[in-house]
Amino acid sequence: MTETLQPVSFPLWGSRLIEASAGTGKTWTIAALYLRLVLGHGGEAGLGRPLVPAEILVMTFTRAATRELSDRIRARLLEAARCFRGEAVPAEGDSLLAELLAAYPPGTARTGAAWRLAMAAESMDDAAVHTIDAWCQRMLREHAFDSGSLFDEELAANDGAMLAEAARDYWRQQFYPLSAAALDLALAVCGGVDALARAAQPLVDHELPAGAGAGSLGELIDGLCAERAATLAGLKQGWAERAREMQDWLDSQYDGPSCPFEKRRLTKKNYTAWLAALADWAGDPQAESPDMKTGTTRLTPAGLQEVIRPGGSVALPPHFEAFAHLTRALAAMPSLAPALRLHAAACIQRRLAELKQQAGTFGFADLLRRLDQALDAAHNGANAERLRQRILAQTPVALIDEFQDTSPLQARIFERLYRIADNARDTALLLIGDPKQSIYGFRGADIHSYLDARRATAGRHYVLGTNHRSTQALVAAVNQVFERAEARPGEGAFMFRASMRDEPADDPLPFVPVAARGREESFVTADGPAAAVTLVLDSELQDSATHLRLFAQSCAERIVTLLNDAGAGFRHSTLSLQRLRPADIAVLVRSARQAAAVRQALRRRGVASVYLSDKDSVFRSAEARDLLRLLQAVASPLDARLAHAALATRTLGLSLAELEQLADDDEAFDVRSEQLRQLHAVWQCCPYDRHPLLNTLDSRVGVRADPFKYDTGDDFTYYEWLLISISNRD
Repeated sequence: MTETLQPVSFPLWGSRLIEASAGTGKTWTIAALYLRLVLGHGGEAGLGRPLVPAEILVMTFTRAATRELSDRIRARLLEAARCFRGEAVPAEGDSLLAELLAAYPPGTARTGAAWRLAMAAESMDDAAVHTIDAWCQRMLREHAFDSGSLFDEELAANDGAMLAEAARDYWRQQFYPLSAAALDLALAVCGGVDALARAAQPLVDHELPAGAGAGSLGELIDGLCAERAATLAGLKQGWAERAREMQDWLDSQYDGPSCPFEKRRLTKKNYTAWLAALADWAGDPQAESPDMKTGTTRLTPAGLQEVIRPGGSVALPPHFEAFAHLTRALAAMPSLAPALRLHAAACIQRRLAELKQQAGTFGFADLLRRLDQALDAAHNGANAERLRQRILAQTPVALIDEFQDTSPLQARIFERLYRIADNARDTALLLIGDPKQSIYGFRGADIHSYLDARRATAGRHYVLGTNHRSTQALVAAVNQVFERAEARPGEGAFMFRASMRDEPADDPLPFVPVAARGREESFVTADGPAAAVTLVLDSELQDSATHLRLFAQSCAERIVTLLNDAGAGFRHSTLSLQRLRPADIAVLVRSARQAAAVRQALRRRGVASVYLSDKDSVFRSAEARDLLRLLQAVASPLDARLAHAALATRTLGLSLAELEQLADDDEAFDVRSEQLRQLHAVWQCCPYDRHPLLNTLDSRVGVRADPFKYDTGDDFTYYEWLLISISNRD
């Protein structure tokens, strides 16, 4: 059962899950609950006493979000303090603040409440509003004795050099002793030591299965090869004879008076070759899998059903069903590649931890792992419970924002601390998120952590029920889309439901529709109000490139039509029509390839656009190419060709007249060259080695062929990054 959250009466104790869809006032709600916690409001629904900001942990995903959230909470506290002092009245529609004022009658109660609010606002600089990395670092530092952390360790944001060293150590320890046959198998999987380090890098920061990396690599390879050989030997038994029987049966059907199969789609030549390959595989002890190509699917019952003549039928011998089981068994055989990579990642992870301990450094992933281990009684003994009690005494209340993007390790830390299923009366854990916005799986986020928390908080689920951002028509359209998906038997809107039948409560992740407050303005065109959602389909089946081009052109054409429509814009009840501008339009795509197609279609129609993506590499920007040319000139200031290339970059911004003068006037060029020589001297004296930076840029930017070639790319700049890069070496 999911309740609509009422901010003034929401229980501020125990563990509770709050689903906050986009635009439903999540930040406002967090600030409102924070206000009540500071006041100690709620009676039986409250925690029992007022809290100070340092006792309320607010955790969100990014540093920018923590700053915004902290500012919003401070502003809300100041606003409430002014109202409680009688200097202002609650804004129209602010029922929360009005009810809180009514709960504290004028006199001592209201004066004390005003003082607590003002003090909380003044102490927000010390408030516990953190990202999880920052909070873990703070807990390990402040509770060093109980967590077993060292006092003089240094946070290293980039441990690439240590990872490479750990990979080389693994290579020497595990690859050198291998036999020739085992070495060939290992090299076929990982290539070389550098490739091994790249393959291990995404894994070493995550929790790996218990027992991973046990034993030597040689023992692992020998064991897997023996297991595969035994499995193959068992699977091959009897298949030489079955292949002949399948051949005889197909021949009898094919050559009979009424062949049930379409001979164009199942030729005798093909199935004879497939079955010969199956028999050869069964008779060869060394063969891994039969070389049957498309026969692995065609000779299954499902594959043969596809080539039966319309209206025909045939009873297949059991050999074909057995062949389908065989193909599945071969696909499920133990594979060397995943096991080898897991072994390497686990060993490299352990070696990396040893290197960090020796150097007195740690990384961001280590923060979570260390705090998790410190709270684990099996790892930290009696200190684990003592650490838990001290952290709970320090922050008895935690509001975890964007909980849908929590990793299993992060979720386990909160579970160890607050014990979600216990629903304790003297602490509060409020988990706030939206499963529809779980998008950070590539960073370790796991929606199943959200589902586990949802099960642990059964009966304590709340939803923010009103969208304050979008129009009523758009919210209704979105609700209808999800509700139709929710009604699908056996799946549900998010496809987590095992079976629907008559029990929708079986859905571990149901869709909860929201209402809409609506907006005062509406989008209209010359033809009248615009539809909230329009679906465009292409009924003609074509290749992906053609579809991409056609839909990009359709999108661009629609945008141009709207921009050229004098009646397209936003109509307000009291204001005149505000014409639609290009900046009002956003195009959402799934890949950079789709973005490029849309931008090209817009460019052909004279519409400028900007591509914004957190997947774009800074090394692919025009500024990165300019920086490479500049650093190459600083590294070799006597090379006139490199100097001219650097001075001609758009980043330096010299005019054409200046560039012409530098080309013709040797004295002017010497002045600029002297500047490069001075920068070269400064760089030589700085503590940074210039070669890694130049090598990185040189390999990833890729402008070595012609330093004078100037790429007039799009104006999507990274000037802040450039200034930081240069100033760090100044």
